[in-house]
Amino acid sequence: MAECVSVTQLGMFSRWYLYALHGYLCEVLFTAAWNFSQQGSWKLQGNTSVWALFIYGTCILILEGMYCRLRNRCPLLVRCLIYTAWIFAWEFSTGVVLSMFNACPWDYSGFRGSYKGLITLEYAAPWFFASLIAELVIKNTLRLRMDHPSSSSATKNA
Repeated sequence: MAECVSVTQLGMFSRWYLYALHGYLCEVLFTAAWNFSQQGSWKLQGNTSVWALFIYGTCILILEGMYCRLRNRCPLLVRCLIYTAWIFAWEFSTGVVLSMFNACPWDYSGFRGSYKGLITLEYAAPWFFASLIAELVIKNTLRLRMDHPSSSSATKNA
């Protein structure tokens, strides 16, 4: 006998969690590649902070809302420019708050184009590229569904 299931979209917290893990992993991969490009080390050691989970999860969840509103209104490259502007604003804002507690894990003071050590224009291209990837992640995350056994089949198995 076929089992009936109900299918629902992932909840907001589940999507936030996936976005947080995605951002965290990308941060580690980016810092490993950056360290390789700067120091030539084949250890490929990346690093990040636990704060990155909150920062990326929340940032990409907000990007998701932007994507849903903009996807039929403007082309991909324009959306990515908007996303990049948001990423800079979010990075600066979270950096200011974390700095109040001496907890900001990044410092761009040594970069040209740095503003208060919290953002740098040198990261405009990487953030733009990250926004392209984020849109793909968002599209696919919004397609994910969870199957729930129907209440009748759950009681049969109890």
